[in-house]
Amino acid sequence: MKNEFYKKLIDMYAGDELSSELKDELETAALSDSELSHEMFSLKTTVEALRSSPEPEFTDDTFQRILMRMYRQGVDVKTHMPESPHMQLRLPLTG
Repeated sequence: MKNEFYKKLIDMYAGDELSSELKDELETAALSDSELSHEMFSLKTTVEALRSSPEPEFTDDTFQRILMRMYRQGVDVKTHMPESPHMQLRLPLTG
């Protein structure tokens, strides 16, 4: 029962979101449970690797490729017009 509780805390442990008391309790429990220890170590290692890797570069070309892929998959992409300030009405352009 207690191990199920600890398994639910692994993601918070990997993200360094636990209090020091809970972190110590979880690490103590991991000493006697190899499965818990393995999950804690592997997730912590993965999180640290992702945090230390550089952020991907998002260019206009990347945006266009994503947009075209969405169109091919049938997603209806629409831009939103900003709200008119001060309840101003938009007049149609004719001429």
